[in-house]
This record gives sequence, structure tokens and C-alpha cells, in this order.
Amino acid sequence: MTADTVWFENMEARIPRGQVRTRFAPSPTGYMHVGNLRTALYTWCIARHAGGRFLLRIEDTDQTRQVEGAVEIIYKTLRDCGLDHDEGPDVGGPVGPYVQTERRDTYLPYAQRLVERGCAYYCFCEKTESEEDAGDFSRGDDPCRDLPQEEVRRRLEAGLPWVIRQKIPHQGETTFHDEIFGDITVPNADLDDQVLIKRDGLPTYNFANVVDDHLMGITHVVRGSEYLSSAPKYDLLYRGLGWEIPRYVHCSPVMRDAHSKMSKRHGDPSYEDLIAQGFLTQAVVNYVALLGWSPEGEREFFTIQELAEVFDLHRISRSPAIFDLEKLTYFNAAYIKAMAPEDFARAAEPWIRRAVKNPALDPALIAAILQPRTEKLSDIPDKLDFFDALPDYDTELYVHKKSKTDRAVSLDALERVTPRLRALPVWTEEAIGACMADLAQELGCKNARVMWPVRIAVSGRAVTPGGAVELCHILGREETLRRLEDGMARLRA
Repeated sequence: MTADTVWFENMEARIPRGQVRTRFAPSPTGYMHVGNLRTALYTWCIARHAGGRFLLRIEDTDQTRQVEGAVEIIYKTLRDCGLDHDEGPDVGGPVGPYVQTERRDTYLPYAQRLVERGCAYYCFCEKTESEEDAGDFSRGDDPCRDLPQEEVRRRLEAGLPWVIRQKIPHQGETTFHDEIFGDITVPNADLDDQVLIKRDGLPTYNFANVVDDHLMGITHVVRGSEYLSSAPKYDLLYRGLGWEIPRYVHCSPVMRDAHSKMSKRHGDPSYEDLIAQGFLTQAVVNYVALLGWSPEGEREFFTIQELAEVFDLHRISRSPAIFDLEKLTYFNAAYIKAMAPEDFARAAEPWIRRAVKNPALDPALIAAILQPRTEKLSDIPDKLDFFDALPDYDTELYVHKKSKTDRAVSLDALERVTPRLRALPVWTEEAIGACMADLAQELGCKNARVMWPVRIAVSGRAVTPGGAVELCHILGREETLRRLEDGMARLRA
């Protein structure tokens, strides 16, 4: 038995078997777009549903696309979304390392084994990387494809630069199976002799992910449907190396509309962008799960654990999914309303403080009036622009048909309610509300006839997140009375 044989056998012996194993394998580009998040979510759900293992692998062989801090963004996004991984660069595992550049010595022996088996070849042709990336290579014209072994050895010994290419059969067809799209057959003549090992010694993405998926025992490969065209080449690599082919799960793209895929280039939001726009992580995850996957029944709302329990990969759609911001907003509003008040107050406080700088005003009290009226956290600052300072406003706001108020009625209400509020022994919502209700009863009118003028006087706004009672309570006695006096002065002018 040769040393090479022992090495290959040792690599095989490390592979975990007998369980579902899935992986999320992003490139560290600093941008977790919605399609990537969906792939991670489906991959995690498949593993968790089966009681298997979910792996994180960083595919960084394309050094030109790396962005500093991108790996930390990946970790944070997965952590925030509840997509915990069992193995990865940060937690280790039995088949590490889990960063491709740290595995660079792994790939060449497998490429050379493919050469030995007639499934790959050394190519010495001068081609730029851009030409390779564009697929501008006709294997029919490749003079290296059928070079005699002696000539290959001579060129290698002479130190000529080389790449290793996959050797696709000229004739016949390749059929592969996908869990979503079924059996797909492709003429071999349509496949190119893709590069497996580049001149710098690093593997291409298309080769590294095949080798790593096998050596890490991956049973289900989840990726975008744009990789369907590469799947037959992957199958031929697995067969060439005598490996079992994993189950492919190709997901159709997430679209911004009926014609265009979502992309950073067109300004479409990433996961981080959505959070910055005031969406809750739970709402984003729930909505993204339904972009191309449908559960049984009419249910729409799921926790991350419930998604794992009900997830059936065969209910993934072949059709593209359109990302609808309005639908996401609907989910977000429902999640906000369902939050425990203290949780909402904690989430809302940074947004409240963008508009309310006065430390005397309690953000928890403000959050309480916002929660039933908020669809996105980013809505909050614009609702609160009157708290720190009363804006200038037109007294026409006091005229309100439904409340049966005009300027004269409003002035009368303010003149009557102000001394009563000033005399209250305690400044609580209950006391303030009772004060206004008692006055309305004495006047023989509905509460709105008193509360509308108070609301306008303390806010200067026709639309506020809370009513007169809540606003007075939050502002405090001194500021409320000051604003009521200001309102009366405006009405008398």
C-alpha cells in the first residue's frame, strides 16, 4: 500500500456517516442577501428536522472578493436568526478546518487522482483569469486535452505554468437528480472542461465544494437554481472519484419583481439593511422561509423551532419567489403587536431616543403607546417629533367635526381642564383620565370634546401615537400645563 493510498483512506475514515449533514457555505463578501439567508435557513431546517448536523464552512478561495469583517457578519447574522451551527471555524468539529484556504493542501491530490483516472488533465495554455471566468474556452480546440503522458511530464518538469481541467466526455449525456426539479439530462457536448486547480494552486469554487462536501459527509446540498447548469459537472466529478452523490436541493431565485433577481447592485436590501430599516429578525426569518416554500394548511406564522419541526423540503417550489416589502411589513407588524411589552420597549428604545433626547421622558411609557400603532421600528422617530419641543402649529387643528370642537369650544375646554389638572394630587394616567372624563360629564358632552383640544395643545399634531391622557402622563405635569397655557394663548390671539 502506497503512502498516497494511506492518505486517501485516512481522509475517508474521518467522514461522519449515518446521519443527515447539511452545510451553509458562504463567501466572505460582507453582504448577506435575502437569497443567502433563505439558503442558510432551509439548510438548517433540513438538518434540524432530521435530528442531523448543520455545518458552517467559509468558502474563501476567491481572494479578490473578500471583504474585511465579512466573516463576523456571517456569524452575527446566523446567531441573530437562531441558525446555530454544530461545526464550523469558530466551534471546530471532526472534519475541519472549515475555511477553504486553510484546506488548500487537500484539493490537489484529488485533482491528480482525477488525472490518473482520465477524468481531468493538465492544461498549459496561456489564458487570462478573465477569459477563464467567462467560460471562453472551447475544449474541442484544446491542444492539452490529449497530450501524451511523456509530454505532460516534460512540461511539468520544465516548470511551465499549468491548471488542471475536468475532462468531460465528448459523447453521451449526463443525468443528475434534484429533489425539487427531478431528473435532468444534459448533453455532454454542452459542458465545458472547467478549471479545477488554478495556477496559484488554489481550487476553483466548483471543485473545492465537491471535495469538501464529500470529506465533510454532507448528505444534502442546498443552493440556488443558478447552479443547476453546473450540477452535471459535479456529478461527473463524484463519479470520477468513486464517491456517493449527495441529494441536491436547488432553490429558485428570490426576485425583486417578475423580471429581475434581487441584487446588491440594484440597491435591494440585505438582511442587515432590513434590520436597519426597522424590521424584526423573527419577522424577516418567518417571511424569508415562505419565499418559495409552503407549509401544509393556511398557517403563516412560525417560530424558528416550529419551522424546523414542519419543514418538508419537497414543498419547496420550482417557481421564483417575489420579495414583497409590503408582505414583510405585514409580518413585522404582527410580530411587534405580539411582543411582550418589556421586549418591545427594549427594541424600541434606540429608535425612541433618536427623536426624544429629553432624559426626563421615560422611553418605556412612550413604547407602551407606540406598540399597537407601529409596523416597523423605523416608523417610531417620525411619530415622536413633538415630545422634546412643541412644534409650531395652526389652530385650525382644534376644529374637529367628529369631536364637535371648534376654536371657541376648544378654548373653553382648555380653560376649564387646566386648573383641574394643576390641582390633581397625583399625576397618573388614571387620575388624568378621570379628570377629563368628569369634566365632560359635567358639561354633558362626550369625552372627545375635552380630550381633542388637550391632545392638540400638548402635541401640535392631528395624529399622535397616543391619546390626550397618555401624552399628558408622559410629558409630566409641568410641561403639560405649559403647553396648555400656550394653546390657550394661541386660541385667544
